[in-house]
Amino acid sequence: MPDSSNQTFLVELTLNDETGHAIYKPGRGERPLWDFPPKLYRREIASYLLSEALGWGLVPRTIEREGPFGAGSMQQFVPAAVEQHYFALRENPVNHDRLKQICLFDLIANNADRKSGHCLFCEGSIYAIDNGLTFHSDPKLRTVIWDFAGEPITPAWLADIKRVTAAVPKALGALLDDDEREAFLRRGRAVVAAGEFPSDNSGMRYPWPLV
Repeated sequence: MPDSSNQTFLVELTLNDETGHAIYKPGRGERPLWDFPPKLYRREIASYLLSEALGWGLVPRTIEREGPFGAGSMQQFVPAAVEQHYFALRENPVNHDRLKQICLFDLIANNADRKSGHCLFCEGSIYAIDNGLTFHSDPKLRTVIWDFAGEPITPAWLADIKRVTAAVPKALGALLDDDEREAFLRRGRAVVAAGEFPSDNSGMRYPWPLV
């Protein structure tokens, strides 16, 4: 995938007579960051586990595998229309509930890089990809999704967040250190207590580039 900042590969997977495609992100192909430790691919997996625990199905299936360049994440490939990114999808009110869920997901996962192009439209649904910069213990939120500021959060979604933060799934917790787990719990509780989508009065919590 030539436009990726880290080594990212489209691969073909085979099991018996079945084949499929995945996005492979090996740990050894990651560019070092000053504020995130290595093995960002494990945060991709943690993001999938959080999405599944919430029951929202936002993140394509993501698992750890040993590939040609070592251990990394394998994420189910989403054959999306690239022009249908967040800034286009938000124009259709039909998409707003799904985009709001992605917004909530990013709030509790502390996503530092929700670009518009990380929201993919495929077969009538919207998926959230590129979730490697998540779960930091310090506030790192950077996202393009601020359009719902001040709107109330659907009670059922708040109940999902409350349920997951009350008992963090073991597989998810195992991918986070103690400080990251505690920060995750604090963010979840803060979202439930607020009950509405936040705003960014600073104008500084946007990723770059935006798409």
